Amino acid sequence: MTESVDCVVIGAGVVGLAVARALALAGREVLVLEACPAIGTQTSSRNSEVIHAGMYYPTGSLKAQLCVRGNAMLYEYCAQRGIGHQRCGKFIVATTPGQLAQLETIRARALANGVTDLVLLDRAQALAAEPALQCVGALHSPSTGIIDSHGLMLSLLADLEHAGGIIALNSALDLAEYAQGAIELIAKDETRLSAKVVVNAAGLQAPTLAARFVGLDPQHVPHAYFAKGNYFTLAGRSPFSHLIYPVPEAAGLGVHLTLDLGGQARFGPDVQWVAAPHDTQVEAARGDVFYAEVRKYWPGLPDGALQPAYAGIRPKISGPNEEARDFCIQGPRDHGVPGLVNLFGIESPGLTSCMAIAEVVTELLGHAPTISDTP
Repeated sequence: MTESVDCVVIGAGVVGLAVARALALAGREVLVLEACPAIGTQTSSRNSEVIHAGMYYPTGSLKAQLCVRGNAMLYEYCAQRGIGHQRCGKFIVATTPGQLAQLETIRARALANGVTDLVLLDRAQALAAEPALQCVGALHSPSTGIIDSHGLMLSLLADLEHAGGIIALNSALDLAEYAQGAIELIAKDETRLSAKVVVNAAGLQAPTLAARFVGLDPQHVPHAYFAKGNYFTLAGRSPFSHLIYPVPEAAGLGVHLTLDLGGQARFGPDVQWVAAPHDTQVEAARGDVFYAEVRKYWPGLPDGALQPAYAGIRPKISGPNEEARDFCIQGPRDHGVPGLVNLFGIESPGLTSCMAIAEVVTELLGHAPTISDTP
């Protein structure tokens, strides 16, 4: 027997929950399917928990637009709901004179992206705020912060359920097919659902899932790449009150120092390309590289102070030595399947952008063809 539902959101990470919440608040009947036994156990719980400001991303890109919009939405939502967060700010530091030009480039891009609060600091100004820091200059981003990502997801889930939405855990999908005016979803336990709208917010598994969607042209499914990011925690008290970032690297933002809401410092992520999304063990030996990178901006890091913590996997759709791709929010007008939205490559700043992504998806489904619009 096949049950029918209006909207199905696949994936209960922070983006899937934000999308499901937005659809439910718009009056849609929403069911969230999550393959794991709990919400947000993959990318959403294995990151830096940073609320980004939006200065790094190409002007006009979805990453830039949705990060800036999402930053404002997230701070407002956290304040309204009492979700743990702190607008602690961050320093992007130049550790050599040759990097000062990169700070100017970042500031110019930030202005073009609508981030107007960056302040350029000379060495003396930076050290006055952070005496343990080693740098020749820095950019201060006061609107960068940190958040309790699990608290955020619990709040999004509560809003979803209050609006009548339902979540089903341990509900992995095996196959999807557009046929006879509906999207048929077949679970691994052979349960069948018929939906008018399906949002593929499966994160690391989104391309793999889309490849099993009968009726979706394979040309619209990007190749999945997995960039592992390892984190190490600091034994002892952090000497910093701001987040500290080096100037960005090609595949990430460098080995940066972030703080949790308890004030403990952690370092990472690095970039380690892996073949599968399940490789989340942290190798203690990688700490050797961390020491060298961190000491470029904090030469006082003591020997033996870094402890292996956790690792996360970035759901990339661009590989090693390729230019990073933008978020891919792919709707019916892109791939021709009524009612289907695929979210591919939702890496950083996906957490910051989650509510803005949800806004875009909800608007897209309000104006794009759905099952009910087709003959």
